[in-house]
Amino acid sequence: MILTVEISMYPLQANYIALITDFIAKLNTYPELRIVTTPTATMVVGEYERVMQTLTDMLRWSYQSHGKAVFITKFIADYNPD
Repeated sequence: MILTVEISMYPLQANYIALITDFIAKLNTYPELRIVTTPTATMVVGEYERVMQTLTDMLRWSYQSHGKAVFITKFIADYNPD
């Protein structure tokens, strides 16, 4: 099943733009996922299990690398944006 997740990151630090850019850059290292970035959110599209595992890995990485952040997400199953 295809899963689309829209995610927005709000780092709890003054240099938030660099942290968001770093997060998006790391997301783009997953070649099996489609990453679509807009000014307010990033969409992660792919097979359900892979998207969920990627989000788990990314949230862990973000916390370990950059500290606390708030993430707002929307999950849409069986939706593949074009």
